[in-house]
Amino acid sequence: MNIVIQKFGGTSLATKNKREIVRQKIIEEIEKGKKPVVVVSAMGKKGHAYATDTLLEMIENGKTSAPERQKDLLLSCGEIISSVVLASELEESGQKAFSLTGWQAGIITDESHGRSRVECVDPTRIFELWEREIVPVVAGFQGITPEGEITTLGRGGSDTTASVLGYALGAEKVDIYSDVQGLMTSDPQKCQAAKPLKEITYSEACELAYQGARVIHPRAAEVAMNGDLPLNILPLDDSDRKNGTSLGEDGVSIDTDRPATGIATRSDIVFFEIFPDNGKNYATGLKIFPLLAAENISVDFINIRPEKISFVVDYSSSEEAGEIMEAENFNHRVSHDFSKVSLVGGGMTGQPGIMAKIVEAFCQADIRIFQTTDSHTTISCLIKSSREKLAVRTLHQKFDI
Repeated sequence: MNIVIQKFGGTSLATKNKREIVRQKIIEEIEKGKKPVVVVSAMGKKGHAYATDTLLEMIENGKTSAPERQKDLLLSCGEIISSVVLASELEESGQKAFSLTGWQAGIITDESHGRSRVECVDPTRIFELWEREIVPVVAGFQGITPEGEITTLGRGGSDTTASVLGYALGAEKVDIYSDVQGLMTSDPQKCQAAKPLKEITYSEACELAYQGARVIHPRAAEVAMNGDLPLNILPLDDSDRKNGTSLGEDGVSIDTDRPATGIATRSDIVFFEIFPDNGKNYATGLKIFPLLAAENISVDFINIRPEKISFVVDYSSSEEAGEIMEAENFNHRVSHDFSKVSLVGGGMTGQPGIMAKIVEAFCQADIRIFQTTDSHTTISCLIKSSREKLAVRTLHQKFDI
């Protein structure tokens, strides 16, 4: 059906002038003979009336916090408002459009409020709209459980909405528009030497996203990879179309002489250390993992030794994790001053000496490594947050990224 997915971020929708650029992007695809399905985020950033963080402040005043179910009901409103506003402006310009919530678009999720995963998509209604030449404008970031409970997909979840709809609809491509130039080799606010990436493999994009790159939601990159779905990250204001990043198949154009593609960081983590009660019997501490899993709390950077068990959790889950440890009387310590710095690149697979270069660079820069973890395409180090920017600059220079 020549369907393309166009996802527009909050800053792209924040003003009338920017929404006019969005409208033009949609019309351009229609004039090419394509059938765009539009996905929108909540308008603006924190401080704007309908931005996600602004809505969240209405119920989080430092003393009380609404249950996750109620939060999802509130937070879903921002994207719904965006879909109605953009659909109305398309209609005013003469292009038929129809706003849809996530559940009206057929997105069914599990029951994990605040971080739900899409279980299936029924795209029937979207197909029906395009049969009548009506542009569907879908509220991103949200879905519904089989029992009828509204859920949200986590920060950046509108990207995931775009990818799962692209997969379900058999779309030709997914274009994600935002206020950045595409994926960068690192965060330009932390390293002035950061450069835009024109092309990147699905695996590298997934890893950068999972390790903290904020440009795309990791689940969106994962869905695109699993579905072999072309995905582009594009700046909204790019009239000459020279910028942006395209995600492509793994194993294509990997430069093994330059093993690292980019650097990602995460400071929104909390470091937990558990000291087993019975001396060397660390099995007493291992009981924490099924307890956390039962509450859908994800752990990372796991290190198990006889005298200590340590790991990190997302800041958003740290209070709940701490409450579990207190309730179960774990002897533990909590630290909030750590960051995770990850070197990512498909070219490092099977190449010896990468870790040695990281250790050498960090030692020369007086950056202490507290823990490490690795995969075929990523090496991550846990360091003090105060050294995060220096660590990024150090790796950027050491690996000539």
